[in-house]
Amino acid sequence: MTKRFSALAVSVAVVGGLFLTSMPAHAATSADRGEVSVKASVTCDTSRLREQIANLKTKAAKLKQLGETAAARKALSDAAALQKRLDACIKADDDASKPFPG
Repeated sequence: MTKRFSALAVSVAVVGGLFLTSMPAHAATSADRGEVSVKASVTCDTSRLREQIANLKTKAAKLKQLGETAAARKALSDAAALQKRLDACIKADDDASKPFPG
């Protein structure tokens, strides 16, 4: 009796594993009925981002002169976040132009 239950459990596990591993590939092709594109097109307006960064830095300098240090820190942190996003966009553009990044 225990041999039947263990054999049944093993067969259910094998069928379940087969079902789970084959389902994502099956779902991707049947849902679209076309070719699946892996390449993503990400465009960054680097000049606009650089302009926003420069504007935030000048705003922070003016706020610091006026004694608004908290607002100046906020503007500088916003500029740093935009700089980080700009660097990520530039890196993504550089990696996308290579056939095999690495």
